[in-house]
Formats: sequence, structure tokens, C-alpha cells
Amino acid sequence: ILFGGEPGIGKSTLLLQMAVEEEKINVLYVSGEESEQQIKMRAERIGLTNQQCYILTETNIQNIFTQAETTQPELLIIDSIQTLYSSQIESSPGSISQVRECTAQLLRYAKQTGVPVFLIGHITKEGSLAGPKVLEHMVDAVLQFEGDRNHVYRLLRSIKNRFGSTNELGIYEMLGTGLRQVENPSEILITNTDSSLSGISIAATLEGMRPMLVEVQALVSTAAYGTPQRSSTGFDSKRLNMLLAVMEKRCGFKLGAKDVFLNIAGGIKVDDPAIDLAVVAAVLSSNADLAIEKNIALSAEVGLSGEVRPVNRVEQRIYEAEKLGFDKIIISKYNKGIDQKNFKIELVQCGKIDEVVRALFA
Repeated sequence: ILFGGEPGIGKSTLLLQMAVEEEKINVLYVSGEESEQQIKMRAERIGLTNQQCYILTETNIQNIFTQAETTQPELLIIDSIQTLYSSQIESSPGSISQVRECTAQLLRYAKQTGVPVFLIGHITKEGSLAGPKVLEHMVDAVLQFEGDRNHVYRLLRSIKNRFGSTNELGIYEMLGTGLRQVENPSEILITNTDSSLSGISIAATLEGMRPMLVEVQALVSTAAYGTPQRSSTGFDSKRLNMLLAVMEKRCGFKLGAKDVFLNIAGGIKVDDPAIDLAVVAAVLSSNADLAIEKNIALSAEVGLSGEVRPVNRVEQRIYEAEKLGFDKIIISKYNKGIDQKNFKIELVQCGKIDEVVRALFA
């Protein structure tokens, strides 16, 4: 299993927590980046102890296999693959040939012994895993640990999985005592404010298999410097431009001379098309300076002709909104087989953006 993420995001902490919490099996945690004292200090900060977890600070792959024969681990963690080297190859650690050779040897070890091996991998400036692309082809699973270091939430996504679904998603909160699993992310990603504010809407999205409600924030103001600015955080800026063009052309909302800023609260990135309608609603709410009622959620895609398009697994989204106490959810009227009798929450089914505007702002 290849485990990638940015520096300081919490890769080593998460895997050390896993290693120390596995009390029934022998774990060998190999670090080429930290000393035994540093790892022990981190384990003490997390507040966990385990006599079955062995620490080895080594970068030579042959020495690691020698220790593995002695300790007979049932789980092997390598932190990180870029620090290892094989004495059979004459190049420095981190080079393409060393990374490929060390991974191949660890892969052989895992297949022959049946021991699960976790490899921590660095990532490049572009956000892809460092080293040759063949690295991702060699391993059985690739996990990506992501999040904004300015926020406390981290997402663990499965990019590749030979033996299961890649639709699962783990959400963690970074605390002083390590990473804590977030059981209900919807409650955290929605801001609880007493006053009604314009430019805020709630979208019912899916992250992998997990339905989540996220808060979409928009700010529309008159362009002060001639050329209007378009800026988005956590949402594709090209898609924002497309939605603004649809609102201008199909619905007659004059946004061409306005600055538009969009933010997905909580520092997460959303690429689910079902967030489109919430983005449109937040932009129109800010433009007219009219607040959307707090008890309304939205979940639909918006097409280029201004139609409200259906999204997949809409029942899961509706149940999540119902569970969190929302009274209404706006969805596409083209969703087949959705019956109001099956839900306590009121379903508002719309076919065009104009109908959504009437449902939101009467």
C-alpha cells in the first residue's frame, strides 16, 4: 500500500497511530527520516504505548530485511520509500532507479511472506506522487492523504485498489494528541450561526460512498478595477465561470461586471457535480443580498441550457439532509423513482434555474 501526501500533513502520525494501536500483532516501523527518540516523543504525545511495536531507523534495504527476519513482523511500515537505498545500485537514495528497486524488493517480500507493507511516499509540487509512475502500477493500493495545513481536517482517499472499492473516504481531525476520526463530517462542515447571512447555501454531496452536507459561501460585489475577478477555493474555477455564463445567458442575471468569490467551508475540495445548484444559489443570494433559509439543502447538476439535471444516488443525499434536521431539499424533477412518501423531508423538484429561484426567494 502506497501512502502519499504533502509534507507536514500527518502521514507519519497516522501510520504511527495505526502501528501502536495494533496490539495483537507484531509491527515493525522503519523510519529513514527520524531518530528513535523523535519517534518515541511523537508516540508519547499521541499518548499510546505498545510492546509489540518495534522501531528501526535504517535506510539500507538489505539491513531492513535482516531485521524483518529476526522480528517476524505481521505488519511492516516504511517511512519513507524515498529515503531507502539498495547497495546493489550505484545511485543516491531518492533517485528513480533506487525507488523502483527498493519498491520491487519490498513487493517481493510482501508477496512471499504475506506481510502487509505500507510505504509512505513524498509528493511533488504538482501534487502527484514523487518517483517513477511505475511505482503506482507496482503496488496493490494507493492512498492519498490530503487537506489544507491551515485547517484541522484531513481526507484520506483511495486512488487505486486492486482488491476493493476506491469509493471509501476517511475524514480525520488533526489534534495535539494525533489524528481523530470524524464520524459525522456534515455537522462540522456546516457553520452554526444565529443570524441569517446572504451568500450561503448548503449542498448535499457525495465523497466516495459517504454522503456529506457542505457549506458553499459566495460573495458578489461590483468590480472596482474594471476587469471582474473570478476566484474559487475548493471548487473548480472553470466550472464556476461556466455556471456564471449560464446564469447570465439563460436566466438574465447580470453578473458580467461583478466580482465573484466562492469558497467551500472547512478547507475541503469538492468535485461532485451535485454541488452546482448550491453554487448558483449562493451566488444569486449574495447578488440580491437575500439570505437562503437555513433549513434548505440543494443537490443537482446545472446544464448549459439552464436545466436542473439529476445526480446519482440521490436517496442517500436526501436521507443525510433529513438526518441532520433539514426541512426541504431541492433536487431535479428528472430524478426517477423518487417518492415523497418515503421521506419526512419535503422534496422540491425543479427543472430550471428560474424555478429554483422562485422556490428559494419566493
